[in-house]
Amino acid sequence: MDKGALVEATECSNGGGAGSFSSLRAYGRALAQTPRRLARRACAATAPGEEMSRVRARSGAQMARALRWPDLVGLGLGGMVGAGVFVTTGRATRLYAGPGVVVSYAIAGLCALLSAFCYTEFAVDLPVAGGAFSYLRVTFGEFAAFLTGANLIMEYVFSNAAVARSFTAYLGTAVGVDAPSKWRIAVPGLPKGFNEVDLVAVGVILLISVCICYSTKESSVVNMVLTAVHVAFILFIVVMGFWRGDARNLTRPADPEHNPGGFFPHGAAGVFNGAAMVYLSYIGYDAVSTMAEEVERPARDIPVGVSGSVVLVTVLYCLMAVSMAMLLPYDAIDTEAPFSAAFKGRSGWEWVSNVIGAGASLGILTSLIVAMLGQARYLCIIGRSGMMPTWLAKVHPRTATPVNASAFLGVFTAALALFTELDVLLNLVSIGTLFVFYMVANAVVYRRYVAPGDETRRRAAWPTLAFLVAFSLVALCFTLLWQLAPVGGAAKAGLLAACGAVAVATVGAFQALVPQAHEPELWGVPGMPWVPAASVFLNVFLLGSLDRPSYVRFGFFSAATVLVYVLYSVHASYDAEESGATVLDAAKVQDEAGCKV
Repeated sequence: MDKGALVEATECSNGGGAGSFSSLRAYGRALAQTPRRLARRACAATAPGEEMSRVRARSGAQMARALRWPDLVGLGLGGMVGAGVFVTTGRATRLYAGPGVVVSYAIAGLCALLSAFCYTEFAVDLPVAGGAFSYLRVTFGEFAAFLTGANLIMEYVFSNAAVARSFTAYLGTAVGVDAPSKWRIAVPGLPKGFNEVDLVAVGVILLISVCICYSTKESSVVNMVLTAVHVAFILFIVVMGFWRGDARNLTRPADPEHNPGGFFPHGAAGVFNGAAMVYLSYIGYDAVSTMAEEVERPARDIPVGVSGSVVLVTVLYCLMAVSMAMLLPYDAIDTEAPFSAAFKGRSGWEWVSNVIGAGASLGILTSLIVAMLGQARYLCIIGRSGMMPTWLAKVHPRTATPVNASAFLGVFTAALALFTELDVLLNLVSIGTLFVFYMVANAVVYRRYVAPGDETRRRAAWPTLAFLVAFSLVALCFTLLWQLAPVGGAAKAGLLAACGAVAVATVGAFQALVPQAHEPELWGVPGMPWVPAASVFLNVFLLGSLDRPSYVRFGFFSAATVLVYVLYSVHASYDAEESGATVLDAAKVQDEAGCKV
């Protein structure tokens, strides 16, 4: 390459990703090349070393490594123990599990721990921001990563807006104002559902946005303080439940003529259906993995922080479930506000409802802090990948935080929370997260059994991919039988047992026939491939428990994500990679010229 070509290449590289979008004609040429670019970029997996060096360098300044395992435990607790548990406990107890909801929480906690193990292996081996997006990008390529990451960000934005508006209701309960409309401003002329301005919700979101922009460490400290107070509120509720409750409520219903009694009134099916519902209360620990780039010692701090927070939350949830079941017979529990409603009818104890409202308000604040920290890092890493504007990837040199991504998402979420009454059910919010858990569990298996490389990697991938597809289909068959087959009877039990046996045989055959190609150096999922396979199975089962509107919404967002990828992201990513290759070529030529001199 001569000097003129070198200058031209350097100028091209300085243009960043503007090639495909520099003019309408350039964009038209890029669209004409879409099939070729999709074939080149959609399944392109980034090497872990490249993800932690060249890709991370696109953010400019580095994020400060200031978090330790107590910070991660606090973030995990804050992200999981939100207001959702105050609702899911009542619904699962009344509708499905009865007093056996404590076993449902234990089962759901085990499921969460299995998924947490999968996240931990990736986070220790690949300590960068972005969590599941980064893990899927280095494993299955950028399209799978973009599809899951974009859906997850959208779930975060909508759920954060809805949760922020619910903060107004819980804050009102804490101070004795039962109607949230008293705190909102009605705007005549706007359609119903968009006609109540909630300035409290907007103020909370903007305040948290400023906090997470200023410093991650200070945000962690604020979260630790709020979480400690919130846990104290929860322990207070537990003590009140054991003190004012009656152990006989654990086995007897309020209306024995119409409702069965016993600790498991609806049998094993009720316990597992209850576990599927309460599992949504555990969502939030995945946001901790997005902080891996800011952890002081990832190999030590991340396993303790992620797994420790899941174990502590499981203990708290089980204690809450027992206290709830002791306060009232399961068929007398209010499904919407079980804890506060249990005290409203008791003379002299109405003040406990106010305390519960205050505790739930703090839980909303902590869950918002952790969720907004996580979503900003997801968007930052997507900006680094080149699939979104690199402006979103910038890290401020003074605060060492992704300020642009945090501010953008804060303003967007606040705008939604201002007018929109987002009546989003917990199922609708969780489907994207459960899908990501499923994908990460598959990615752990794939990465362990398929060695990095080119042609060799492609040949070795087929046995692992065949196993993952076959096992997912078996899990799907089990789930469909559980949901659709008539209740009771030996036929259903026999078919479910057969599916379980096939699942176990599939994992056993894969373990015996396919050797592991990669062993993690620092920390790995124990019991490979059984633990991630169990996580895959359970996530498919939980996805099967969600309702039809959840899948309609998920399909809509996924279709919109694919459209954005085809029309914009694949071309931006292609330009970014071409720019990076040009820079490397230019540097190589320059080095060779220097050697000759």
